[in-house]
Amino acid sequence: MADRAAAYKAAGVDIDAGNSLVSRIKSLVAGTYGKGVISDIGGFGGLFKLDGACAEPVLVASTDGVGTKLKLAHDFNNHSTIGIDLVAMCVNDILVQGAKPLFFLDYFATGKLSVDLAASVVAGIADGCKDAGCALLGGETAEMPGFYPDGMYDLAGFSVGIVDNAKIIDGSSIGVDDVVIGIESSGPHSNGYSLIRKILAQSGLGPNDPIPLTGKTVAGALLAPTRIYVKTILNLMRDFDIKGMVHITGGGFYDNVNRILPKGVAAHIRFGSWDVPPVFDWLREQGGLTWPEMLQIFNCGIGFMLVVAPDIAQDVVQRLKALHEYAHIIGRIEIRKDGAEQVEVSFPDKAC
Repeated sequence: MADRAAAYKAAGVDIDAGNSLVSRIKSLVAGTYGKGVISDIGGFGGLFKLDGACAEPVLVASTDGVGTKLKLAHDFNNHSTIGIDLVAMCVNDILVQGAKPLFFLDYFATGKLSVDLAASVVAGIADGCKDAGCALLGGETAEMPGFYPDGMYDLAGFSVGIVDNAKIIDGSSIGVDDVVIGIESSGPHSNGYSLIRKILAQSGLGPNDPIPLTGKTVAGALLAPTRIYVKTILNLMRDFDIKGMVHITGGGFYDNVNRILPKGVAAHIRFGSWDVPPVFDWLREQGGLTWPEMLQIFNCGIGFMLVVAPDIAQDVVQRLKALHEYAHIIGRIEIRKDGAEQVEVSFPDKAC
């Protein structure tokens, strides 16, 4: 192989390194397999057999990346959890519609392949898949010299899940007086990092410096992996009627909650009904931002929302607490007034 690949290696593509990576990650990938997987890593495509659990199965798919949080992972030389972010951004999205993730695929592109670095990233992806209860069915590693600088890489993820047609959650049944429940995030998750990096640069702090009042270093707070809510929400769905769900990603509260609301209603969120983690206070103060601006960009401590009928809201919160989730009733659904925004946030005096 070495002689046959010499010309390609001279051009910057190391086939041997690619094969070495496959060998390194094979056991990690196999550790995510469930009964539906009927192929092994290394084929042209991954094979997954549906088990017939749904009467009328509908496949739900999502693709995403982790944005410029990758740049911080590179700057801090910490690549062990960025793969969890990648999985979370995809599986949380399909979860919103009530889908159980079945499998995940990744795309890893770099200028010059470092087997150690790539293996660390894939290990994180495998951890995320285990947390989401889905198989890492396959992926692609692309070595692209001259396109990416050495040491830099990009990631994309692809997830497919399944839901019974009769159980799709689309928000259409949401009505006046329904309750909004917020489940806490682990930090900024994977959104707003272009602004976070700008704020960090202005602060002069390094990765090992503490962020005031957080009890965490810069790297610990800003690289905290995105929460994966799959197992929690699937547990809830077995016993409770969930009318709508929201994954708080890019666009914060204002551009995500309205995606599930019928036109005639509005969500009224009460800022202060949950404790905002100190890292967001630090970002706001360092960036000179208002709380409305923060809620347009960041999750501000709420990574996932549920809309349920008022008579079950407290029971849902109690179940979430039993599942070791921090959850709060943060708002209600009201009639939407003419010309009003579909997502309104009320702030206590002096909060802005």
